Amino acid sequence: MTLGDGLNQTIITELILQGFGDVQNLQLVLFLLFLVIYILTMAGNILIVGLVVANTSLHTPMYFFLANLSCLETFYTSTILPKILVSLLTGDKAISIPGCIAQFYFFAALVVTECGLLAMMSYDRYIAICKPLHYATLMNDRLCLIMAAGSWMNGFLSMSVMMYLMTRLTFCGSNEIEHFFCDLTPVAKISCSESHKFELMGCVFSTIFTLPPFLLTLTSYMFIITNILRIPSATGRRKTFSTCSSHLLVVTIYYGTLIIVYVLPNTDDMRKLNKVFSGFYTILTPLLNPLIYSLRNREVKEALWKFAGKQICGI
Repeated sequence: MTLGDGLNQTIITELILQGFGDVQNLQLVLFLLFLVIYILTMAGNILIVGLVVANTSLHTPMYFFLANLSCLETFYTSTILPKILVSLLTGDKAISIPGCIAQFYFFAALVVTECGLLAMMSYDRYIAICKPLHYATLMNDRLCLIMAAGSWMNGFLSMSVMMYLMTRLTFCGSNEIEHFFCDLTPVAKISCSESHKFELMGCVFSTIFTLPPFLLTLTSYMFIITNILRIPSATGRRKTFSTCSSHLLVVTIYYGTLIIVYVLPNTDDMRKLNKVFSGFYTILTPLLNPLIYSLRNREVKEALWKFAGKQICGI
């Protein structure tokens, strides 16, 4: 810590992530739980990426976007969980201000990117189900590459503005963040400088970069469900719906928790619940995604069994 310019106010150089401090007697249990989640998340998502790259039958737009999503989840979970694990194991909850800014930047950029990728995946399912005869023409390799690259660039470039605004904040009062990672509202709350612009831009960017992808996803599934209901046979409806049910489940979990955390009023009671719901989209969703897509997807299961068969035969 250093002293401000002649002021009786201490300028803070590191912050304290409160994390799960209210369950001190469960620190070791939580460490083991999060360690298992981290290992499974990394293994599951890396496996999905490997299967898509290695198996030519999965070289389709849907699996191209799925590989991008799984790649994103490995970065996403690595932005949050390693710091939580260190904190639970050593009791060291401190994070430097540059480290906090970096964590917020990568977290926010990946959230925006994921919203874009989920929207692209829903658009892909819309074209596949509602315009199957034009699917190969509309969802060509060049367009898929542009859509995926656009999602990544959109996330990281847009959040550069938020990162710059966060570097302008100063911290000189309480340095305790009531959260397990550096999120927008908890950080702004403890800043002793003017944080209105930072919070306003956060609200604007949240609206611009999450609402349109959400509306595109919602619109796509409205058309998809309408199209499915027109199929005369129950078997046909069930078969068609199975091709997009995995993605719909992922979207529901992800956007459901985001809305609860960032849209509902930030009351004292909701602030405590927000930490729990934040865990859903930062910790559990990256774990569930590969499980949902592998257990509910016939092509992925076939590729996985083929891969396992080759490994066993090669031993």
